[in-house]
Amino acid sequence: MFDAQTLIVFTLACLALTATPGADMLLIAARSAAQGRLAGLVTYLGVAAGAFCHALFLALGLSQLFLAVPFAYDLIRYIGAAYLLYLAWQAFTARSSFAVRDAAEKKHSMLVIFRQGFLTNLLNPKVALFFLALFPQFLDPAAGSVGLQVLILATILNVVGLMTNGAVIVLVGSLRSFAAGAQSFSKWSRYILGTVFGALAARLLFDGQK
Repeated sequence: MFDAQTLIVFTLACLALTATPGADMLLIAARSAAQGRLAGLVTYLGVAAGAFCHALFLALGLSQLFLAVPFAYDLIRYIGAAYLLYLAWQAFTARSSFAVRDAAEKKHSMLVIFRQGFLTNLLNPKVALFFLALFPQFLDPAAGSVGLQVLILATILNVVGLMTNGAVIVLVGSLRSFAAGAQSFSKWSRYILGTVFGALAARLLFDGQK
């Protein structure tokens, strides 16, 4: 379906893109600082699930809706910004850095973190346009199912993203472990996370040019 050269070029493109600091990496780093490596990993898994959804939208042709109907793009952008502002408010007003006391609460917290990473990616129309700009360059309708090709490329993107973001998670998680003894670390990690959510919301609101 794909020749080796195409896969190598696409993988290198994914490596360059995922290694460049962006909204997803910033969110993953902030979550890792606030709650540790597991939370950072779960955030990435949510982001990756959102990426698979964008790949599905591309395969179905829905991503082109943002180009054909500007209102749809703006609507998703405003919904995404409102959701991020809500997350920022939650982070700033929380009494602890999302600490959990038992297994049930921890499980619930990880599910919430996954959902936040998923929706943050899914509600960013710029991600849909990114898929629309990058993926078609590597698709060949004559080589078989376009939907399957999109799924394979999305899997490669997420695997490469796991490697680059995984390095960030390990690094930031190590710094968190080193600073965990400081009494003010919990409070400031929440403030940093809230600031990140707020900055991402502002980016969606004020950087809306396609």
